Amino acid sequence: MPHKLRKIRKKRGSRTQGYGRVGQHRKSGSKGRRKAGRHKHGWSYVLRYEPDYFKKKKLKPRIDKSEIRILNLKDLEELALQEAIGKKKIILDLEKMGYDKLLGTGKLSLPVTVKVSACSETARERIEAAGGKVLTSHS
Repeated sequence: MPHKLRKIRKKRGSRTQGYGRVGQHRKSGSKGRRKAGRHKHGWSYVLRYEPDYFKKKKLKPRIDKSEIRILNLKDLEELALQEAIGKKKIILDLEKMGYDKLLGTGKLSLPVTVKVSACSETARERIEAAGGKVLTSHS
């Protein structure tokens, strides 16, 4: 609607602006903040401009970290010492042992070749600094 033709423009100067006696239109305020009629007369607006208006907002599924079996370098050192008895090269297959990820807490003094599905950067750096290798499934 053009600005000139609005009711308030036409009624300027009159005492009640077309709402009758005193108090009949007070305290009602502007209803612009509501989204009335979304399931009724405003349905075509919903379909065109806000098709996701009534969808539930779900939380994203989180990974249950209790199911991921992790191993730190300090525990890897103990496993390596058990395997090192009578061997020159130490090769540990953590996937067969049931571990999913290798983390870098602790120190490693033995050159160990480790096969694991996932490994943190810190663990990789510390193993390579000790003279070992990390074999992951994606590298």
